[in-house]
Amino acid sequence: MKLLFTGCILFFCLHLQAQVVTYETAKKKAQASFDNAINAIRNYQDEEAIRFLQEALRIEPNFADVYGQLGISYVQLKKYTEAITSFEKLKQLDSAALRPAMLAYSRALAGNGRFADALQIIDQYLAGSKNKNPNAVKLKANYEFAIQSANKPVPFEPHNLGDQINSKDPEYFPSLTIDDKTLIFTRRVNGKNEDFFISQRDSIQWKPATNMGEPVNSAFNEGAQQISQDGQMLVFTGCEFPDGKGSCDLYYSLKTKDGWQSPQNLGLPVNTRDWESQPSLSADKQTLYFVRETPNAGADIFMTKHLPNGRWSAPERLGPNINTPGRETTPFIHADNQTLFFSSNGHPGYGGMDIFYCRRQADGSWGPATNLGYPINTIDEDASLVVAADGKTAYFASDRTDSRGALDIYSFELYPEARPLPTLYVKGYVYDSTTHQRLTADLELTDLATGFTTALVKSNDSGEYLVPLPVGKAYAFNVNKKGYLFYSDNFTLPAQASTPPEKNIPLQPITANATIVLHNIFFESKQFTLQPASEIELDRLVKLMQDNPSLVTEISGHTDNVGADKDNLLLSTNRAKAVVTYLTQKGIAPERLRAKGYGETQPVADNSTEDGRAKNRRTEFKVITN
Repeated sequence: MKLLFTGCILFFCLHLQAQVVTYETAKKKAQASFDNAINAIRNYQDEEAIRFLQEALRIEPNFADVYGQLGISYVQLKKYTEAITSFEKLKQLDSAALRPAMLAYSRALAGNGRFADALQIIDQYLAGSKNKNPNAVKLKANYEFAIQSANKPVPFEPHNLGDQINSKDPEYFPSLTIDDKTLIFTRRVNGKNEDFFISQRDSIQWKPATNMGEPVNSAFNEGAQQISQDGQMLVFTGCEFPDGKGSCDLYYSLKTKDGWQSPQNLGLPVNTRDWESQPSLSADKQTLYFVRETPNAGADIFMTKHLPNGRWSAPERLGPNINTPGRETTPFIHADNQTLFFSSNGHPGYGGMDIFYCRRQADGSWGPATNLGYPINTIDEDASLVVAADGKTAYFASDRTDSRGALDIYSFELYPEARPLPTLYVKGYVYDSTTHQRLTADLELTDLATGFTTALVKSNDSGEYLVPLPVGKAYAFNVNKKGYLFYSDNFTLPAQASTPPEKNIPLQPITANATIVLHNIFFESKQFTLQPASEIELDRLVKLMQDNPSLVTEISGHTDNVGADKDNLLLSTNRAKAVVTYLTQKGIAPERLRAKGYGETQPVADNSTEDGRAKNRRTEFKVITN
């Protein structure tokens, strides 16, 4: 809604002072300029209105009505410094005349970070009001929150991505792949049709963005997209599509060796007669977050899981730590799969929509929402933040003073407290160890400390895979395919790791003498009690035995050469027995299991180095008969 300040015409008669000029006392040419400004405002032409208002002031420098409307128009354009100058001139001319513009004056002060001054103005306004204006009450709460929170502004130095990405048209909804080399965003071409544009980064900068073209782009509006972390799937919002379930639905397109496929509607139960938009796909492509707006509940964030049959589960509304009676929009799940960013006007904030983040807890629930702080959040609408896999480079859209026209895409370095875990990835391909044929298989990454599955992905038809790998934690890495022994490995990437590991994974068919090392079976030094983190791997063994009921196996223990031979033999035997005991307690028949200790007699590496000794201390699983 456009705000108008017309002094005696719309509000009340000014208490005239000798030097004050009102609409009634102004010269005819000044009145005409003022009238033209009001008409421009009603047609949403704020820049034109300001030109007419400045023209009126050249004729009548003390035209009070003009200063009030000029301040309001500057607020509409987020030119808060100019707005404050106009309001203070009006206050100097006649302080009583300022009252119709006090809310806008407070917003201008808050827009410049002067929250205490803004609160003082709002308090004055409310003190003189018989009925409490709900908008004023809300602004008061925003300013009080800001005063409590903004004593220490967070670091924020946004940089325009430049002419390679931004144009005279609005650009928004940036999204990136995990390797930070592909950027896809929405551009409203000529202010009308929304299309997707793509840019590739070389070692120095982003290359000029190009239209993605058909079949992804069409004559309809496509927007609010996200490229999957591996770059193989695009999820987006399509509005008024012929096959739509409602006004806006969620669609996806897959990338093949021949290019992008025609977009497909996600269908029920994700898409409904309601408004579904703003999708965000987890790095493993197994969980989709999105916004659904309904007449009775407003806009909330939902999540749905990808099912084994290729469909999506019934969407679930996220809990009260995220959704409120207000509006929640623009969810973004980071590549670490543990940090969720979103926007809300229901949580305490600075005004309008603010950006928040929350962390996934050990039990899988979401922790409390944290406001990103000022000046990232302001009194205006702040939304649609994404963070690169490095955890510190954030991207957003804004119409700042250095924009190329309208909304532009910017980047900035996110301050440490709000950063997700830096996330690398392990990639490669899966193949049959005997035939070397590429295989489609399931790959699972599990946090050893919490047991939480961080990623669950499937290799493609060429056996290729990419699994996100947050740094600074220890993970169990398992690969499974029916008819094969599972592959076991673990990764512990230090926080300073910067190079993504590559690993081609051989899977062994379940045949006699096939053997795998169980890398995620853990014992304390010189002990044979299983550590809790071993249960992830042990339960996979249980599942393997259950799926292959005729399988008879040997569990063997091995040590390095430190210590007496007989002590090492006894230790390795007891460790093998501990694994067998766990399996039998889970229902596997004892006659299908053999425990054997080999001590230090079967080394697989040089015992003269610590790394070699670590490899020799192992538990193995061997097929006796199938």
